[in-house]
Amino acid sequence: MKGVVLAGGLGSRLRPLTAVTNKHLLPVYNQPMIYYPIQTLVNAGISDIMIVTGGNSAGDFLKLLGNGKAFGLKHLNYTYQEGEGGIAEALSLVEHFAAREPVCVVLGDNVIEGNIRAAVAAYGEQGTGAKIILKKVPDPQRFGVPLLDGPKVVRIEEKPSDPKSDYAVIGIYMYDGAVYDIIRTLRPSGRGELEITDVNNAYIERSAMTWDVLDGWWTDAGTFESLLLASNLVAETGANNLELKSEAGISSAF
Repeated sequence: MKGVVLAGGLGSRLRPLTAVTNKHLLPVYNQPMIYYPIQTLVNAGISDIMIVTGGNSAGDFLKLLGNGKAFGLKHLNYTYQEGEGGIAEALSLVEHFAAREPVCVVLGDNVIEGNIRAAVAAYGEQGTGAKIILKKVPDPQRFGVPLLDGPKVVRIEEKPSDPKSDYAVIGIYMYDGAVYDIIRTLRPSGRGELEITDVNNAYIERSAMTWDVLDGWWTDAGTFESLLLASNLVAETGANNLELKSEAGISSAF
């Protein structure tokens, strides 16, 4: 399985901080935000990773991450998203990289406490289709919310005013090679983007979607409130067992 970190977008909810840099380069406690999704993939045993970024600060990702040596990787792949066409559009840019192999996609502002190794292994046994990861949250109306019928996902509603469950679909998804065919059938939503919820619902309509529940805490870091929350949670608990080696060989660990 290959890994994809989506780190584009304009970060408008974090302005003025993002007036001078990409959101995913902002600090979460004592590491740049982008470190956390990369480490999530590495902790799951995924070492072939592509970063999708955009905007005027795209070159700074290469300066910061280089070839991924700090994560124990031999190399990192990069591609560029023009504008802000949505998560699904960003995912479409990795088709050549994925080469029809399964991918694990992590949004660049997602921070988790534990790891997703078990979910990745379960998806490997599943073989085809898609898998989403869920987490109970106090404010599901902020996220994509699944309507569940036992082990089956019936549908996902994006930011519903009346959520049908208290689960959120967090920003970690697993897809087979059919995802790019699905993306080509999508039409932009009211906000002019290709929505990842539409991708997930297409898999649900094919009866090809499974789900797992994440152990430990999860948060995004895309607003001032959630960025502060993520920093505090990492400081208190040490997310991802993140341990990186600087160029000087000094370990930085939580």
